[in-house]
Amino acid sequence: MDRSACMTQHDATLAALDAQVSCYRRLAKLAEQQHEYVQQGQTEELLRLLMLRQVELDQLAAHERTLAPAKKQWSTYLAGLLPAARTRAETLLAETKALLERITSADKNDVLVLQQRKLNVGRQIGQATTGRVVNRAYAAAAYGGAKPAGLNVRT
Repeated sequence: MDRSACMTQHDATLAALDAQVSCYRRLAKLAEQQHEYVQQGQTEELLRLLMLRQVELDQLAAHERTLAPAKKQWSTYLAGLLPAARTRAETLLAETKALLERITSADKNDVLVLQQRKLNVGRQIGQATTGRVVNRAYAAAAYGGAKPAGLNVRT
């Protein structure tokens, strides 16, 4: 590969890294909004936000296809860069990792909140069901329930 083709490839990789970091920054902001919606139980807003996150994830996948060859041989890729570009690439990759950790951590916290909420709703449903059964049994005992079907008792 000649030097100009190599530089063009490096430029495309750096551009993809830049774009990837921008996606992760947007995802981090969306994760913050998501946390608010989860905390406040705003389901409709949360669903809209998850669609926006999917758009960002689709863009990340496209950038990752461009970055994959360089990431497979990261040391070799970095060695072929000028010092300023090397520093830039390392900084972008480090920021990508930090943002990804932040987003993942926020998502885990939101999952825990949603799981707890699900358990609470399940408990409430169980209590309501038990309450109905107890009420029916009490009503049948107190007021005389209907005769079971198929029982013809003549007095």
